[in-house]
Amino acid sequence: MGEESRFDVVVVGAGGSGLAAAVSAAEGGARVVALERREEPGGTTRIAVGSFTANRTRMQAGAGISDALDDHADDVGRFAPPEIEARNNADLRRYFLSHGAETLEWLRGLGLAFHGPSPEPPNRVPRMHNVVPGARAYIETLSAKLLELGGVIVCGADVERLRMEGSRVVGVSARCSGEVRHYDADLGVVLAAGDYANAPDLIARHKGKEFARIEGINPHAEGGGHRLVEQAGGALVNMDVTYGPELRFVAPARPSIQQLLPSRGPLGWILKRSVPLVPDMFLRGFVKRLVVTWQHPEDALFTDGAILINSRAERFCNELRSPGREIAVGKQPDRVAYVLLDKRLSRRYREWPHFISTAPRIAYAYVHDYLRLRPDIAVRKGSLEELARSRGLSAEALVATVAAFNRDAEAQRDDRWGRGDARQSFIDGDWVLLGPAKAYFTTTEGGAAIDEQFRVLSPEGCPIEGLHAVGQNGLGGQVLWGHGLHIGWAMTSGRRVGKVLTQKGGS
Repeated sequence: MGEESRFDVVVVGAGGSGLAAAVSAAEGGARVVALERREEPGGTTRIAVGSFTANRTRMQAGAGISDALDDHADDVGRFAPPEIEARNNADLRRYFLSHGAETLEWLRGLGLAFHGPSPEPPNRVPRMHNVVPGARAYIETLSAKLLELGGVIVCGADVERLRMEGSRVVGVSARCSGEVRHYDADLGVVLAAGDYANAPDLIARHKGKEFARIEGINPHAEGGGHRLVEQAGGALVNMDVTYGPELRFVAPARPSIQQLLPSRGPLGWILKRSVPLVPDMFLRGFVKRLVVTWQHPEDALFTDGAILINSRAERFCNELRSPGREIAVGKQPDRVAYVLLDKRLSRRYREWPHFISTAPRIAYAYVHDYLRLRPDIAVRKGSLEELARSRGLSAEALVATVAAFNRDAEAQRDDRWGRGDARQSFIDGDWVLLGPAKAYFTTTEGGAAIDEQFRVLSPEGCPIEGLHAVGQNGLGGQVLWGHGLHIGWAMTSGRRVGKVLTQKGGS
């Protein structure tokens, strides 16, 4: 092989949860390799905002905030709709929440800096801790620490199957540069390969064929870890539960300021140490840039009368019905849509409480914010013809679309899409077009059934020896809606599984 093939711990995936697991196991003295399918570590964590939500943290105490595990466990249950929350594994989620604060301190001890805690209703107290300068810092810090501890990261390693001896998982086989290589794991294999938001076959099988054309925010989230769970005979739970689909504006073609800021080195050190000194106004402005990059347009836009058009400048759905509108977007040319606002709406959505998108009680983004910060997806013109030309759309078709909308609105009748709300006619003279937008799955909530030692369980509830799962591979039936919970789980499950494997000698 030309490289070592025997390790104590083999981690499949080098995103946030995988790197946390690898570092934790290496801290415990294990020989560790992290196998990453992509050309660099990162996964979905690299493109996330980076919030970490936890209770009873030192940062909360420093801000004079009193918190309790019971309160957090209760508040978390208020994010998802009741029918989704009813699917939650309450014991496992409480276990996670009970270990979040110590994981946050572990991350800070590795050199990561956080701003906050910030409020997010319905959390009764501020619990959201935002990593500086962004989620990329998790990846760079954990990667550097793993290498410092003697761990190995192999990129371009696509794990194709688990290697078994009887009923025990003893390693993996991975394709590296066209060659199949075997990696042995004396203590255990940890699955940390991310979600399946961009796996049409898994989405179709578990959620429905009509959702198969919806894309994942991370185009590489293809469910590799979930497929390995199935291969080993493990149980997958809540595979039909997804965050989304929801409309989101496409990301900028160029890296954002957040992505360009250093997280390591002298400048990174200065930035981290400066966080307590930075005026809150500046930090809110920084977060606003994140809001216009990653957050979705509010449903209130459509309730107030905005419409969706496709790249032919035609309407194609009832904008008030979700997920029907998202499914419809996935069927349009290039799977894109645009949000059209007239003079009334473009003025209404320029101040509180009418915002385009938000990170609740932290930052709100209005029409002028999108025009200033995202000119690639926001344009304002005085006529429909100018608006259409600015985005390469048919002016004739756009004028016809608006005329049809106005006729139905003036007559107060249902349109051909079944939208029968009391709409107002569009007012000419000041038009805003937002987009392109796509329908995305932000993340998926399905994962392996696990116990508190992160062992993958069979449908009968028996541990599959030698196989563990963390992060999105090992959600274990939890429902983690709300900012900062998925990264919190990724880091906490990764850290804890490393301790389980090294302190107890594996399963």
